[in-house]
Amino acid sequence: MRLDITYRGPLASCNYDCDYCPFAKTFDDAATRAKDKLAIERFVAWVSSRQAKDSFRLLFTPWGEALVRSWYRQALVTLSHLEHVEKVVIQTNMSVAIDWLKQANLNKLALWITYHPSEISLADFVMKTQQLDRLGVSYSVGIVGTKENIPKAKALREQLHPEVYLWVNAYKDQLDYYLPDERDFYAQLDPWFHLNQQNYPSLNRECRASVTSLSMDGEGYIQPCHFVKQTLGNVYQQELHSLLNQHYLCPNQSCDCYIGYRHLSHLKLEKVYGDRLLERIPIKE
Repeated sequence: MRLDITYRGPLASCNYDCDYCPFAKTFDDAATRAKDKLAIERFVAWVSSRQAKDSFRLLFTPWGEALVRSWYRQALVTLSHLEHVEKVVIQTNMSVAIDWLKQANLNKLALWITYHPSEISLADFVMKTQQLDRLGVSYSVGIVGTKENIPKAKALREQLHPEVYLWVNAYKDQLDYYLPDERDFYAQLDPWFHLNQQNYPSLNRECRASVTSLSMDGEGYIQPCHFVKQTLGNVYQQELHSLLNQHYLCPNQSCDCYIGYRHLSHLKLEKVYGDRLLERIPIKE
């Protein structure tokens, strides 16, 4: 089978202090770090063992910042060289040095990067993206679409390589948050901004979650996705294929996050992103 796995282990620490994030400047103690390291090493070993049975596209969505931990960098490098892993992607603030990427198979590894203006200067962030460009790393860049970030988003777009997709995470915590000109600005900056502005009705809508896509935690328990808290089983204790559904209808009223609604069949987001849904890079028109 060809399966998408979204992995999230115990790690919850972050080196940034963004005011909109509950994991800002959190700290994992030594025991948690050790548990997280063992978990990801076990995951890599399990993926490696599936070569004769499955092909994988893998997305790491840590609560905190994972690339500051050596075991995540090593995991990405190792997975990128496995024949049956088609793609490996991680969400990151990309605050770490990039030399480790030289060891990876860059035909398979990609980065989902978020720019946090309160934590890093624009000049330093753009310099990092230029280093990625020189290495030939595939990546997208995002920014939280607050009103305060409008001038920062404009400056970021002007300095990023023109081929790099800049996506905007719409701010949806407040009803009617945007004035018309603010909405128009972000829509011009990100041609697909309108997709992220919506909360999609999903109850009883067909979804790829638990069929060809699943969410997995550090202990091997799987759920349909991050937003459906229904444990299907444990891949370290049971055969993976026996835990999957042949057909699945979403049990939630709505879906408001990209890593969730990208699985909704009726949205047909593959027409926008092609084979790059995981790294959030649209097809070039």
